[in-house]
Amino acid sequence: MYAFISGKYKEQKLEKRALCHRLLFLTTNDLSFGEGNGTHAFEVLFKSLFKMKSSCSSLTEIKRRIDEVKRFLSVTLAIANAHTVEFYTHDVWKRFIAVTPQEVLAAVSSGSEQEGEPEHKQKEHSRTTFGFCIHSNRLVDIHELLVAAKAQSLPGLGVCVSRDELLQSLRGSESECAEIADKLEPDEFMNSKKSHEVQCMSKVVACLAQHCGVKQVIDVGSGKGYLSSFLSLQYGLQVFGIDSSSINTHGAQERNRKLKKFSRAYQKHSKAARTQAEAQSSPQTETVERKPGPNRDRDALAGSGSQQDVGASGDAPAAETQSARGPEAGELFLSALSADVIQPPSPRVPPSQLSAEERERRKRENLEKKARSRGEGADGVFSPLTSYVTSETELRDLITELEEAVMVGLHTCGDLAASTLRMFVAKPELSAVCGVGCCYHLLSEEFNPDGQEEPLQTACGFPLSQYLRDQSCFCGRNARMSACLALERVSLGQGIQMESLFYRAVLHVILRDHYSSYKSEKRVGNVYSKAKSFVDYVRRALHRLELDDSKLCDSDIQSYHDAYEARMDEMHAFNMLKVTLAPCIEGLILLDRLCYLKEQEDVSFSALVQLFDPLLSPRCYAVVGLKSHSTKLRS
Repeated sequence: MYAFISGKYKEQKLEKRALCHRLLFLTTNDLSFGEGNGTHAFEVLFKSLFKMKSSCSSLTEIKRRIDEVKRFLSVTLAIANAHTVEFYTHDVWKRFIAVTPQEVLAAVSSGSEQEGEPEHKQKEHSRTTFGFCIHSNRLVDIHELLVAAKAQSLPGLGVCVSRDELLQSLRGSESECAEIADKLEPDEFMNSKKSHEVQCMSKVVACLAQHCGVKQVIDVGSGKGYLSSFLSLQYGLQVFGIDSSSINTHGAQERNRKLKKFSRAYQKHSKAARTQAEAQSSPQTETVERKPGPNRDRDALAGSGSQQDVGASGDAPAAETQSARGPEAGELFLSALSADVIQPPSPRVPPSQLSAEERERRKRENLEKKARSRGEGADGVFSPLTSYVTSETELRDLITELEEAVMVGLHTCGDLAASTLRMFVAKPELSAVCGVGCCYHLLSEEFNPDGQEEPLQTACGFPLSQYLRDQSCFCGRNARMSACLALERVSLGQGIQMESLFYRAVLHVILRDHYSSYKSEKRVGNVYSKAKSFVDYVRRALHRLELDDSKLCDSDIQSYHDAYEARMDEMHAFNMLKVTLAPCIEGLILLDRLCYLKEQEDVSFSALVQLFDPLLSPRCYAVVGLKSHSTKLRS
C-alpha cells in the first residue's frame, strides 16, 4: 500500500533522511495498514534505503499520499484553524494541549534532530493518534506529533523532484543542459530573494520552451516584470506579461524600455572590448582552451544581434572573454537594470566639445535609430498587458500574435495559481506550465461546512482535483493562513512577531469584558507598528474600531497586560505548533494541484519541483506540466 519511494531525489542524503523519517513514523504509530500490507511497507522502505530508483509518482501514488496527509490533518487541523485572536477568550491552550508550553518549545527546538524517544512514551502509542489522546483529543505526546508532521510534509512524502533533475530530464544530458547557461547576474538590480527566484525559474522556463520547441511565454501575474524581462533579455524569448494592475503593467513597460536601451549600449561596449582584444591577441593566445562565450550570450540579450556576430563572439578565446567581462562592462549593464535609472551614462566626450560635423553625424544616426525603434516597438520581446485573467479568458483575443507558448507564474496569488493550471489544461495553444503559488489564505474553497467565506466565483481555488472534490475536502482560512508560515526561517530564529499577536489576543479580552461589539466586522489593522506601549496599542485599536476608550484608564488597560503576560509562553508554543503543521497543509494544497494535472488525459508529464532554497524563498515548490504533444517524458 505504501509506495513511499517513487519520488525523485537528487541528493542521496536528503533521500535517505526522508525515508528514515518515514520508517520512524511507521514504527511510532500503531496504524492499520488496510490490507495487511504493513510488513510489505517496511520491506519496500528498507530496500529503497539502499536502492534508490527514480520515477515520477503516478496518479494512484499521489492519491495515496493525499490520503496520508488528510488522515494526519483530520486529527491536527483544529490546531491550525484555531484563531490567535481568540487564544485567551476561548482558552485555546487548555482546549487542545495537555502538556506544558515549555515541553512544546523544547521539543520543537530540538525534536527535529531526535532519532528516538523515551521508552515510557512508546508504551502510550496505543492511546494516541499522532500524539493526540484518542479520548480527550488533546495533545499528550509532542514528539510523536513532530515525527508525524515531518513524515507528512512534502520532503517526507518523497513526491518532489529537484530542479536539477527536471532540467536533466528535459534536456537529456548535462552537456545539453549547459547550453543554456547563466549570462547575467541580476543581484545588482533585485534583492537577493527575487534574484534567486528569477534565476532559478527562468532557466527551467527556458528549458521547457526549448523542449517544447516554442518561443513564446505567457507570464501570468507578472507584476513588475522581473521574470518577464529576464526571460526576454537573457534567453531571447517573446514574453507576454499579464497583470491585473495597470500600475504594474506601466511600470514593467517603462522598466523594460530602459533595459532594452541599456542592453544595446552594453552590446556595443562588449563588441568594442572584443575588437580591442582581438587586435591585441597573439597566435599563442588563440591556442588557449576555449570556453562558452558569455559575450555571445550578451549579444543575444535584446534579440537584435545577427547570427554572424553571435558566432564570432562564441569563437572568442578565453582571454578575450575575460576582457569583455571586466568590472566596467558588467557594471554598465547591471546598474542599468535598476528601476530608478532614467538616462544612460553621459558620453565620454561632452557634446559641446564635438565638432559641428560630428554633431551632425550623431544627430542623423539618432534619427535613424528612432525611426527603426518606432517600427519595431510593437514587436518587442517583452509585452506587458493589463487584464484580469481566469480559466475562461480567451488568450488569443488578448494576444493576437499568440502561437504555442509556455505559461508561467512566479508566486501567483491565491486563486490565480489554480486558474493558471486550468488555463493550461483548457487551452490547446499552451504546451507547458510552470507555476509557483503563494498567499494560500486568499484561496477560495468550494466546500465550507460553516457557511463562512462564501466563494466569489464558481471556479474555486481549492480543491482543484476531482479526487478531493469528490470528498468535499475543506481546509479553513486559518489553516490556509498557517500554511503561509515558513518553518525553515522560524527554525533559524527568524520567528513570528509574538508580541503583536499577544497584544491582539489580550485586546480581544478587553473587548469581551468592556464592549459588546467585540465581534465587530471592523479590523484593527496594523496599529502595533505605531504603538509605543501596550496602553498606546489598545487606545489606537479602540479608535480604529470606533469605540470609546475613555471608559478605561491606563492602569486598567495595563492590568490586563500584566495578568496575561505569564501566559505568553502558551501562545508562543501554540504558534510553534502551527508552524510545524504548515508544511503539511501546504503539501495538501500542492498535491491537490499535482493530482489535478495527473487526472488530465492530455498531460503526459507533471511533477512538483523544488525550485528555490526555502530559506530565501519559503514558497519554493513549482507545479510543472507538459502536454502529450510536446514531450516525450512520462509520469
